[in-house]
Amino acid sequence: MSRKNRRPLADRVAEAAGAALAAQHYVSAIDVLVRMGWLDPGAVKLWRLGRVPCLERVVQSNLPRISEAMKAFRSWATAKGLFPSETHYIARTSQRQTLRFSQNGDPTIERPYRTHWVSKVLSERKRERLAEKASKAPELVVILPWNSDWTCHRCGNGGGMLIMENAGPACLR
Repeated sequence: MSRKNRRPLADRVAEAAGAALAAQHYVSAIDVLVRMGWLDPGAVKLWRLGRVPCLERVVQSNLPRISEAMKAFRSWATAKGLFPSETHYIARTSQRQTLRFSQNGDPTIERPYRTHWVSKVLSERKRERLAEKASKAPELVVILPWNSDWTCHRCGNGGGMLIMENAGPACLR
């Protein structure tokens, strides 16, 4: 498809954001990027597991284009009168580190990614519960392996239950 035939980016952002808002009464940058086809849901899962250093690295577009889409998203959300709600993204790892969106981690770049835009049809209490739920650290998955012959990458012991980390299996001690 030639560039002349392509729909304007702001229209594509608005369509993706509108669909997410209709489905869940809030919309995030991740929702928009996934619905536009720039971000694979599998890559988001790896990022949430702490296996991808920053989300921008797996977005299928260049940084200037991503920045343009983020500006269009903020403009759309503001024009719709949505309430901004900053959300803390925590990795699904035992360290519970804050997930990074941008390559350099600059707070002025991170904040728009972390902001969920909430529908004005929700009551104040529902908006608060939604913000609490979104900021809650994810549950960790503990594994009872079939084979107890494994070694913890931290302490060198093994056996029993484990949790998977980037460096390999880790014991619960």
